[in-house]
Amino acid sequence: MNIAILFGGSSFEHEISIVSAITMKKVFKKSRLTFIFVSSDRQFYLIDAKEMTSKLFSSGSYKKCKVLTLKKGGFFSEGLFGSKKIDFDVVLNLIHGQDGEDGKIASMMAFFDIPFISPRIEASVLSYNKLYTKFFAESLGIKTVAYEHLSKADDRKITLPYPVIIKPVRLGSSIGVSIVKDESELDYALDVAFEFDTDVIIEPFISGVGEFNQAGCYTSRWELSIVEQPHKEDFLDFEKKYMDFSRDSQVLAADIDDALKTQIQENFKKIYYPLFKGAVIRCDFFVIDNEVYLNEINPIPGSMANYLFEDFEPMIHRLASNLPKEKYIMADYRYIHSIQSAKGKA
Repeated sequence: MNIAILFGGSSFEHEISIVSAITMKKVFKKSRLTFIFVSSDRQFYLIDAKEMTSKLFSSGSYKKCKVLTLKKGGFFSEGLFGSKKIDFDVVLNLIHGQDGEDGKIASMMAFFDIPFISPRIEASVLSYNKLYTKFFAESLGIKTVAYEHLSKADDRKITLPYPVIIKPVRLGSSIGVSIVKDESELDYALDVAFEFDTDVIIEPFISGVGEFNQAGCYTSRWELSIVEQPHKEDFLDFEKKYMDFSRDSQVLAADIDDALKTQIQENFKKIYYPLFKGAVIRCDFFVIDNEVYLNEINPIPGSMANYLFEDFEPMIHRLASNLPKEKYIMADYRYIHSIQSAKGKA
């Protein structure tokens, strides 16, 4: 199978997307890979797999690579003898944050009839915005921790007891995230978060809480990863997550009983199906007093969370063969014809 890795984008997580894409060279051992880079000014470039190094992008040398255009059915390079279609079977969307996770790429792939692995439009909207994710989880009967929402123009007043954690609503990778221990730290933390977003979500910071990650997808059956208990720290900052996204070897499963594992997996299935069909996602859960709470949905996890699966590459092939298909609607103009006929017009 020939998989086109789409990465980059106009996003604060642009560099993390590059790291994820480079990691795919190690992860996919039997697939042909085609790398398509989206620059920060949203130009598409075809990148030779042999040149896939971080320096190519940091130096700006990618600008010497072949420029691509997006048309019906795929990506094309333009030359003296016309357009040439870039050969691939499916696009794997690896753009983290804005562009990739907010629905823009999903919209374009659907509009131009290109098969793609990624959350579809509605799923992107609900998982990209942490506030909407809260609403979505609540509608499914899945618990989330208490929260407050502030916009940039709001009064900087909160009612949650300290310590709290402040997160930009539309960002991942711990960008702009701060732990606030008392009121004296609030203004600075909000200033940091508002550098990246116009809205923030504020949650209680619960020290020592059990945290577990579950990834998976639905092909013709459920394909669930191990349940991971990530390394415990107050929270993973940008630099730690940057390194985390380059993982390409499987990690160990969490040492938990079957009852808790089942709770986590059942909550994952509720979130995933049917909204996220066509994607591999990771959900991060808290366990508080033996109750499972959704922390957040990672619609395009770093390196696609390959390190949580025993057979990641074959699973991606199975997913590519079981993508949801949009119904084709043919315009037959029967209503216009009927009106014209009623008026005696041809």
